Amino acid sequence: MKTIVHPLAGRNQRLAVAAGNGTFSIGNFQLQIPRTAAATLLLLLAAILSAPAAPVLVLYNSASEDSKGVAAHYFAARKLPGDRLLGLPLPTGETMSRAEFREQLQEPLLKALGERALWKTRPDAATREFNPTNAPAVTESQIRYLVLCHGVPLRIAPDTNLTEPGTDKLPPELRRNEAAVDSELAALPLALGRHGLTSALPNRNYAATNPAALHPTNGILLVARLDGPSATIARGLVDKAMQAERDGLWGRAYFDARGITSGGYLTGDEWLRKAAETVRRFGFETALDDTEPTFSAGFPLSQVGLYAGWYDGNVSGPFKAGVPEFLPGAVAYHLHSFSAHTLRASDKNWCGPLLARGVTATMGCVEEPFLAGTPDLGVFFHRLTAAGWTFGEAAWAASGSLSWQTAVVGDPLYQPFGRHPAELHADLIKRRSPLVAWSHLRVVNLNLAQGTSAAEMVGYLNEQAETKTSPVLLEKLGDLQLKLEKPDLALEAWDKALASQPTPQQRIRLLLARAEALTKLGRDVLALAAWQQLANTLPPSPELDRVNARLEEAKLKFKAK
Repeated sequence: MKTIVHPLAGRNQRLAVAAGNGTFSIGNFQLQIPRTAAATLLLLLAAILSAPAAPVLVLYNSASEDSKGVAAHYFAARKLPGDRLLGLPLPTGETMSRAEFREQLQEPLLKALGERALWKTRPDAATREFNPTNAPAVTESQIRYLVLCHGVPLRIAPDTNLTEPGTDKLPPELRRNEAAVDSELAALPLALGRHGLTSALPNRNYAATNPAALHPTNGILLVARLDGPSATIARGLVDKAMQAERDGLWGRAYFDARGITSGGYLTGDEWLRKAAETVRRFGFETALDDTEPTFSAGFPLSQVGLYAGWYDGNVSGPFKAGVPEFLPGAVAYHLHSFSAHTLRASDKNWCGPLLARGVTATMGCVEEPFLAGTPDLGVFFHRLTAAGWTFGEAAWAASGSLSWQTAVVGDPLYQPFGRHPAELHADLIKRRSPLVAWSHLRVVNLNLAQGTSAAEMVGYLNEQAETKTSPVLLEKLGDLQLKLEKPDLALEAWDKALASQPTPQQRIRLLLARAEALTKLGRDVLALAAWQQLANTLPPSPELDRVNARLEEAKLKFKAK
């Protein structure tokens, strides 16, 4: 029997898999967890699984009916305890003053946490002088997460009257006290808001490797918001998150770097390259563009599960043109200084447009953070995927700063990779879900990443009944055949994929692959027709320019004959 390795992934694994013989069968193939790995992880998994579900407080703006509605929807969807809902009368715009934040949000929130016995604090918490090395003010907490609902302000405006000692020692560009509401509240456990407000605070939990460390008693509250251009979009974030928790987060991963090899901005590209490699090894079909331009309107961005890139000021390329193919649960982030300056618009900056186009979770900055003040994407994607953490845990572990500019948008409890892949695969088969094709694709990619030959994975795909009708698996089969230098078999698989109702963007990618293969094989008539079809399909873009150039080459070659 052929053995196909499927490494342990995710945080909420079923102990029955690890404690048994470590195998799971799919047809004549086996997914195998090595006994040594299972034995090593068993005690760790037992400790994690015995922990209670992550507790959350939901905060809404009682002056907004939309905010109340989003809170009620989330409260019911996550089946939260009765004392975990808090309404406060707040400004209805996206910006609040520092005084409004302190008097209408921070202090009433602290009061409610104390009255409901959700937090216990040090006796001297309200009087001791702040020092970033002090133990946090919170000593016991019944919550780890705070969910802000659509209608809760996004930004704290700069206070020009605020003066604090030591400000003159900071670089001029950091002598600022505006902040994202999310990031300011995330720092609340440190000193109950009595910290310095100029510049950023270091996040002592940055790059944490233990999710349990991300706790108010360690100086951080995991804050995220259900927000977006409309209350309907905000409500849908938890629905799509729970759908992906049940069915899996599938699709393809896209990373758009800039080709930077030195200088001050190299860090951003290194984050993206690290994230792409993490996700590739996790089993996602992964594309990394390491050139300066961002994805253009003609880039075939199909079936998006994960995306990160930089550096355009406003939504652009395939995200702006047409309808992006975001799958339920999709996580997408575009690094830009003002990517979350507003969440209420579907055509400005990045976060609002991404949410309006179907993204389930994103992050962004409300004002200039500087590169070091943005989330570390290498950390974020590792914690979200390979480590199986929740979105809230991954987002704040990736943030090097608190009381700064980051907003986190989505359900913080969202755990897209919490289920063991073998358990999820069996469930999809039982439910006869077409999503099982993506699970097969992940098996193929995991094994390729671990050195299994392309020929073996062709054999695996040919044994699966789903391959006959799935454009996802047929495309992969064609790619593998091309890698094995069997272009005729690749074309056969791609033609079947094109006849199996691929998505519009997958269709373009298949047509591109087919046209290139036909050209290399010297099948001039078919190649000419293929390039012409693409020229009639693509929008104005660099991709269309390249296709038109190839079309002219094909015409000249045809005439020469």
